Amino acid sequence: MPSPMPSPMHFFLASSERPDTALPPERWMVAFPEGQWGFWPALSRQVRPADVVWVSVRTSDWSSKVSELRRAHPACHVVVMSPVLQDEEGLTALNLGARGYCHLLASPDLLREVAQLVAHGGLWIGPELVQRLVAATRNLLDRSPNAPLPQTDLSVLSERELQVARAVADGKSNREVAEQLFISERTVKAHLGAAFEKLGVRDRVQLVLHLQRSANAGLAAPRPTR
Repeated sequence: MPSPMPSPMHFFLASSERPDTALPPERWMVAFPEGQWGFWPALSRQVRPADVVWVSVRTSDWSSKVSELRRAHPACHVVVMSPVLQDEEGLTALNLGARGYCHLLASPDLLREVAQLVAHGGLWIGPELVQRLVAATRNLLDRSPNAPLPQTDLSVLSERELQVARAVADGKSNREVAEQLFISERTVKAHLGAAFEKLGVRDRVQLVLHLQRSANAGLAAPRPTR
């Protein structure tokens, strides 16, 4: 039997130019007690495929370091952290190959959620940036109606899961979906997670592609649950 893949390690890129930000945030260390931090380029030499590297925008020339990491370790997952989330900065991080963009002082639970998503191939970005990407994806699909899209069978979803998925695909945040459907944000997350799993998607952008494929093909909606 093949040996199991080692669990991903978490590395934080320390800033040698700014001693006040050399160490990872305390919340990061709580989230990943086995995580390691180091300076460039020593850290780059330790990274293995599937590891997660966290890079703060406070690090000098962070964008170049993200690019170098992706070139040297294309299978690793890079998450960019910022003290003030900005759409343009987030888009820059994604264009450089980062799989996540989150707040530098996010809670430990949220950081672990980010790590789990990116480790499984998904994207983690803020709700405003999600809406921009979703809108851009829908515009691209509208301009290219004959483009090949993934096969989708929405009949695997329950009626409520479909309602949540369609609202999210329209660019709504979890809070907006909760208000629209008169349910809690926790329930929205549960339905969305179930929809992701059933449709085999990893993030909201992929969800738009699948729902657009269904709309173009005229596939039947799921039967209401009883």
